[in-house]
Amino acid sequence: ARHSIVDDRAGVTRDRIYFDVEWMEKEFTVIDTGGIIPGDEDEIMLNIFTQAKVACEEADKIIFIVDGKDGINPVDYDIANILRKSGKEIFLAVNKLDSPDKFMNITDFYALALGEPIAISALHGSGGVGDLLELVTKDFEAGNKEEPCENIRIAIVGKPNVGKSSIVNALLNKERVI
Repeated sequence: ARHSIVDDRAGVTRDRIYFDVEWMEKEFTVIDTGGIIPGDEDEIMLNIFTQAKVACEEADKIIFIVDGKDGINPVDYDIANILRKSGKEIFLAVNKLDSPDKFMNITDFYALALGEPIAISALHGSGGVGDLLELVTKDFEAGNKEEPCENIRIAIVGKPNVGKSSIVNALLNKERVI
């Protein structure tokens, strides 16, 4: 089992955390990454950024989570540019859209040029989490319990406090990540 390394500040993931997930009889591995801020020269932030890049290299697909409540910001553009270079399929999840009045913010995220933004509320497990999973796993085969399968890996990436751990908890259907 892999363990996260947590810095003295509560809830700051520094390492990659791996979780095996089954959704709709499809099995895959989710790689939770720490929040990244490109260009931050702090040693801890540089290490987190390195770990997130490794996760993207290991992943078959990437879910980029942004904060729909606060709206788009320059760091989102920086991360989007980095993720585009990976050549991997990227899904843009706009999190923290807990009520219909916040859905207006989603159109701003088309500017990241990563395809159609998907509105979610990871904390509540609603607002499109199932739609996101359906899109991400559309080409996955349902697992055969008799035969072990090679899990597909999905990296969860975004800046700090956008809800990366909340989406992992929603995928696992339990509180595993703080």
